[in-house]
Amino acid sequence: MNTPTLELDHLGLIVPDIAVGRSFLEKTFGVTRWTPVVDDPGLCVSVQFGSTPGGQLTYELIAPLGEATPIANALRAGKHILNHLAYLTPNLEASAAHLREQGCYPAGEPRPALAYEGRLVQFWMSPLRFVIELIEKPGHRHTFEEPVL
Repeated sequence: MNTPTLELDHLGLIVPDIAVGRSFLEKTFGVTRWTPVVDDPGLCVSVQFGSTPGGQLTYELIAPLGEATPIANALRAGKHILNHLAYLTPNLEASAAHLREQGCYPAGEPRPALAYEGRLVQFWMSPLRFVIELIEKPGHRHTFEEPVL
C-alpha cells in the first residue's frame, strides 16, 4: 500500500467569537503567537491560528460568518466543537483516494481557503467519527506574530 505523506498542520476548534477563543487559549494553554484573523466568505468562517512559543501544536479558531452556516449550527447544537485534525498534503487527489480506501467519506467538494492563499481544502469523515481536513499546500508554515512584551 502506498500511503501518502500527510503532515499535521493544526487542531480546529469552533468558537462563538475569535476573541473569546483566543482569550481562553492564551490563559489556559499559554498560546501567545497568533496569525492575523482571516475572514473567508467562501467558507462562511473567520479563522485565526495560534501556537505556544515552542510551537508544539497549532490551534485554529473557527467562528461563523453568519447565523445560517454549518459552523453556527454546530455551535447551537453544541456538537463537533473540537472540530477536526488538519493535514497538509502534496497531492489532494491521491490523499483523498487513500482516505476513501480507509473507509472515509467526503463531507463536501474541495474548496479554496483564503487562510491557505486559495489552495484547496477538503473535509472528510472517518469511520471513527472524527473529521479530517486535507490541505493541498505541502510544507506550509503559518506566519505568527510574536507577543509584544
